[in-house]
Amino acid sequence: MSQKDGVARKIFQSYFYVLIWMTNSIAVILANKWLLAYSGFPFPISLTLWHMTICSTVGFLCVRVFKIVKSHNMAASEYIRRVIPIGVLYAASLWLSNSAYLYLSVSFIQMTKSLMPGLVYSCGITLGTEKFNISSALNMILIAFGVVVCAVGEENLVMKGLVQQLIALLFEAARLTLVQILMTGKGIKLNPLQSLYYVSPACLLCLLVPFTFVELNDLMAEPPVIYPAVFLGNGLIAFSLNLAVFLLIGKTSALTMNIAGVIKDWMLIFFSYTVFHAPVTRLNMIGYIFCCSGVAVYNYQKLQALKKAEVTKSAPKIVQVRKETA
Repeated sequence: MSQKDGVARKIFQSYFYVLIWMTNSIAVILANKWLLAYSGFPFPISLTLWHMTICSTVGFLCVRVFKIVKSHNMAASEYIRRVIPIGVLYAASLWLSNSAYLYLSVSFIQMTKSLMPGLVYSCGITLGTEKFNISSALNMILIAFGVVVCAVGEENLVMKGLVQQLIALLFEAARLTLVQILMTGKGIKLNPLQSLYYVSPACLLCLLVPFTFVELNDLMAEPPVIYPAVFLGNGLIAFSLNLAVFLLIGKTSALTMNIAGVIKDWMLIFFSYTVFHAPVTRLNMIGYIFCCSGVAVYNYQKLQALKKAEVTKSAPKIVQVRKETA
């Protein structure tokens, strides 16, 4: 295979992984919105618990029963120290983000997700994985300003839902930073199935606590009508989304996911407007343009930093080759 064919194949694979992730993400978001807000099942913790049950079961079958991938045989103490904190943050993020669908439109929720780069950057500075840079900080302020404009222009803004969504984003940013510190930084690399096998059970256990105290009594007092085929399909889509997220980052990069995420968010705004008839005002769109501009600058800065790091990494090799040929 020529070098040109190899590059073309990698590009095709990247687009393929992006397409899988975008399709699954849009399907899960729209399905969750319908289930929680329109189908008579207003139990976000229960729904998230069901998703993690599916992910944990499939992960266990793939790793322990069918042995499709190997286990890291992580000791219990190491699991508690490295995985449980990630599971706690993941559980809180999923719980609150799904709860927000009860109060906010899909389109507005996608607009608020523009804050993620800024929140990840802030968590990175706090936990020592990022260094403060004035241009990056100003760019994050631009994104935050755009989200404020979106909120002002939102016709059906419910403050409870907004608070839940913002806290969910903060937990997710902290989780991503902790993954870098506790797992990647320690040389522990997990493929997509291994990630589900280790993280999903931790998330499931953490969700049992709020489920017991917040939703269990209401769920038992007035059991909703449950359609097994609908919930099974929803759970399997959620599993495929989790797999697609780990696959996309593992096979491409978080930068690719960020760029694809902007396109996905625009698509979800369109679907929210057409499927759920959620109003999208002119002020919403003006604010979101500010957000997208900030995210575009952020992605450009990350790309330049990656290129600079690659040049720095390859420089000693070039010097060594020159010495050997001199």
